[in-house]
Amino acid sequence: MILTIVAIAAALLGALAVITWLGVGRIEQAHPPSGRFVEVDGSRLHLVELGPAGAPPVVLLHGASANLGDMRFALGDRLAANHRVIAIDRPGHGWSARPGGSADASPARQAALIHQALQRIGVRRAVLVAYSWSGALATAYALDHPGSVAGLVLLAPVTHPWPGGIAWYHHVITAPLLGPLFTHTLAFPIGKALIGPGVKAAFAPQEPPPDYLERAGGELILRPAEMTANAEDLASLKSFVTAQAPRYGSIQAPAVVIVGDTDDIVSPDIHARAIAAMLPRAKLIVLRGVGHMVQFAARDQIVAAVAELASGRSRP
Repeated sequence: MILTIVAIAAALLGALAVITWLGVGRIEQAHPPSGRFVEVDGSRLHLVELGPAGAPPVVLLHGASANLGDMRFALGDRLAANHRVIAIDRPGHGWSARPGGSADASPARQAALIHQALQRIGVRRAVLVAYSWSGALATAYALDHPGSVAGLVLLAPVTHPWPGGIAWYHHVITAPLLGPLFTHTLAFPIGKALIGPGVKAAFAPQEPPPDYLERAGGELILRPAEMTANAEDLASLKSFVTAQAPRYGSIQAPAVVIVGDTDDIVSPDIHARAIAAMLPRAKLIVLRGVGHMVQFAARDQIVAAVAELASGRSRP
């Protein structure tokens, strides 16, 4: 009896592994690399450039469970009218490599790799537009490379420690042995069923664009390696911002912090209001009735903030 149960379980897991392999192949065919690769510190990052090469540079940094397609869809074309826009896949996301595994989860490490990539394509100083998870990355970048930051636009940013932890499945994904088994078998069909409702929850109370998943390449997160990278990013984030938060007062770059007052994913009070109060040259914009996906709900405000920072006209 036990042998029969084991055989059935093995067959089921084998079938799920095949389903995952085939499904991932289709997703990658539907969303191939759309930009170019830049070699950095034994790895390579994938980035897309839009707009005039000689215009003021703007770097778009996406959040968790996403890739550069999210920020490109929301802001790329609008900003490219007057700026050189560089949208980057963070290490392990989209088509960027992550040879360091969990060591590349640190926002400071990701900032270092992105800084290398920008230097190699001739971007010496830029406005950083950072969403959600990348609030920690952009502030780390400003702390470690202050001369390379013309300004910060922080959108619903994660910047401070918060009560509680992360979702249970991120702990499963990062567990030895169990994690790879889960991501190569059960995670894909479960994720495929839940990704649509997850997008709606992220946009609430706004509605997502009907073609969001297609245009943003959202299903790339269902790949086992990217799912693991995402879970590693989230698992180490709280300890990172706990250590980094006391240093924010030394950031001299002008900043605009934009957040929705109904964001129930990243607390406006714990993060956005706190970071705006700590940065010496920050302006806080709170949008009434807006949730977490401010990069879509506040395009006009974001474009205006970028123009202000790029021109050097910013006032606290």
